[in-house]
Amino acid sequence: MVGFGYDLHRLVEGESLILGGLNIESSIGTLAHSDGDVLLHAIIDAILGSIGEGDIGEHFPDTDIKNKNIDSKIMLSYTLNLLKAKGFELVNVDNTIVLEKPKLSPIKEEIRSSVAQLLGLPNKRVNIKATTNEKQDSIGKSESIVVYSICQVKEITN
Repeated sequence: MVGFGYDLHRLVEGESLILGGLNIESSIGTLAHSDGDVLLHAIIDAILGSIGEGDIGEHFPDTDIKNKNIDSKIMLSYTLNLLKAKGFELVNVDNTIVLEKPKLSPIKEEIRSSVAQLLGLPNKRVNIKATTNEKQDSIGKSESIVVYSICQVKEITN
């Protein structure tokens, strides 16, 4: 079974940029109700989609005060526990991060390792791609960041 996830956040001066649980050095960061980890949010949506469990907003609504500034690693842990409770395990994830700056190529492996550790997967089953929008639209103007994620899950057999 596969799941697809997508997330977008606006980028603003003075906010933190967190990707895959890592604080990324940047003058701009995500404007969000939670910690704004757009990469983990897309992965969470992909996992939830793979098992027919809706989306991140259904499980962590921004109307609930307890989700204000919530650490996305907590949301991911909840999602992985739900995946297991439904009788599935994660096989792999493939992610594409789209933003103009900062350039992620020097730290892609660090992001990959962090995500793999959070997911309990070997690095070879986590892929991180980074690209730009060639200075087009809100992403290209460094006003937003988008992540696309796809995952494969399989039923746990005893």
